[in-house]
Amino acid sequence: MPKFVIEREIPGAGSLSAEQLQATSEKSCAVLRNLGPQIQWLHSYVTDDKIYCVYIAPDEAMVREHASQGGFPANKVARVRRIIDPTTAEGAA
Repeated sequence: MPKFVIEREIPGAGSLSAEQLQATSEKSCAVLRNLGPQIQWLHSYVTDDKIYCVYIAPDEAMVREHASQGGFPANKVARVRRIIDPTTAEGAA
């Protein structure tokens, strides 16, 4: 199933309290339960003014539907084509 990175512009995201982040997470999980098992939230990175989320979903439309139902911005949605890490430098065995 495809993976997506979602860029959410949220001014002051890095200053959100633990309670605010928990409430956001709870809302996201409730929407995910409603949409069904074909969409999964893996994790998110919170920066000063943005949150970058990684999801598994059948298509971009479902990612955007999650954002719509949750009231979250989805300023950019990009499908992950490949994943690399330091072991990529080692090449194929």
